[in-house]
Amino acid sequence: MATDNNRFQAIISHCKEYGFIFPSSEIYDGLGAVYDYGQWGSELKKNIKDYWWKSMVQLNENIVGIDAAIFMHPTTWKASGHVDNFSDPMIDNKDSQKRYRVDHLLEAKADELEKGGKKEEGGALLKEMDALLAANDFAGLKTLIEKNNIVCAVSGTCNWTDVRQFNLMFSTEFGAVSTEDNEANIVYLRPETAQGIFVNFLNVQKTGRMKIPFGIAQIGKAFRNEIVARQFIFRMREFEQMEMQFFIRPGSQKEWYEHWKTERMKWHLSLGIPAEKYRFHDHVKLAHYADAACDIEYDFPIGFKEVEGIHSRTDFDLRNHQEYSKKKMQYFDNDVDESTGKPYGNYIPYVIETSIGVDRTVMMVLSEAYEEQDLSTEEKKDSRVVLKFPPKLAPIKLAVLPLVKKDGLPEIARRIIDTCKPQFRCFYEEKDTIGKRYRRMDAIGTPFCVTVDHQTKEDNTVTIRYRDTMQQERIRVDAIKDLILKNIA
Repeated sequence: MATDNNRFQAIISHCKEYGFIFPSSEIYDGLGAVYDYGQWGSELKKNIKDYWWKSMVQLNENIVGIDAAIFMHPTTWKASGHVDNFSDPMIDNKDSQKRYRVDHLLEAKADELEKGGKKEEGGALLKEMDALLAANDFAGLKTLIEKNNIVCAVSGTCNWTDVRQFNLMFSTEFGAVSTEDNEANIVYLRPETAQGIFVNFLNVQKTGRMKIPFGIAQIGKAFRNEIVARQFIFRMREFEQMEMQFFIRPGSQKEWYEHWKTERMKWHLSLGIPAEKYRFHDHVKLAHYADAACDIEYDFPIGFKEVEGIHSRTDFDLRNHQEYSKKKMQYFDNDVDESTGKPYGNYIPYVIETSIGVDRTVMMVLSEAYEEQDLSTEEKKDSRVVLKFPPKLAPIKLAVLPLVKKDGLPEIARRIIDTCKPQFRCFYEEKDTIGKRYRRMDAIGTPFCVTVDHQTKEDNTVTIRYRDTMQQERIRVDAIKDLILKNIA
């Protein structure tokens, strides 16, 4: 697992300097592991969500979308298993009083070993950790930490407590009336968006007259009280998910699991990211609801990390909601089973889930796009930082730049903007030299810049500059919009 911390820190700095991502509440020294998206980060994030929604919902006739509430009846989380099972093994350092996730400590040690040329030892450590996590062997995990002399980053000591589970859900009180039984008022901020889909399964199926197999998709916020939230927007306490639950006949889950693994990887590759930057990672320890699970991992500057999970959830969720709510969550399938010659009849559907983190996808796209280029020649030194976003995801698609702020050139530039902005995001700028303006547009990933000059007044042509190659050519003003639309389709 190769890492490049300098590159990672450069991306974080670039995001703040150019209006992509800011620490939340920064004027009050920030709030740990919470971030705000700036003017260009919010555009990038929206474009990623729109692209996912189009590929998942618009292009699939048997998948529909919903937008469920963040607050849900608290019994939802009892039925889903989150009250009893949504926890991570944690360990405290007795000297610093700092709490750590066990897997994070061990993963950091494995990284350290690998950087020191001990790749096999690092791999062996992770393999042993996975086996202990799968067996819920907390004593073994503590022994593993001590055996590898893993110390607290604050105290520098190896004085650890026993390993124990810590629930990750945020809770709050619901309603204005206080009662003696405070638990009666407790609700949770949802730790995932999936349950909003499951509790609406019958509502959507009946009102949409949906026939199995079919899917329900959703994009929304989720919240997890991560003890050691780290690595910029990779692991946050407030984040956004793009999830799809695909409802299928029991017994067909293996086939559909493989189908969605293939389809989701196709989507990732459609972003223009090379296949070698991705890998599948099968789960050693399955979640309480799954009979198969894997992650799609991307090679971040911090190493291969999960971006998307694909899970075969069986009928766990719908069956448990049926048990806790006393409402039937069954589907009547009148298609004929060829093996029996009879209709499939009533059953609780099985589910294949695809769940991708919006913020992690933003970080992935930024990591892939970021380039520092040395453009020096014998005559002069020169360089640029460029974000090579796929044009369809770029926050700004077209910048229109009048060469000077006079002679009617700004007016022509404004007319071009007015023609194009109903179709895609445009940007107008007239300050500084054209070279400095190009560099600013490179730094925020704008794929196309059009310069309006005095020749434009003579022959109605402009200079269009291509971000990745920096090459320029003259095109007609009335060809600009179609050229951009073709490239962002």
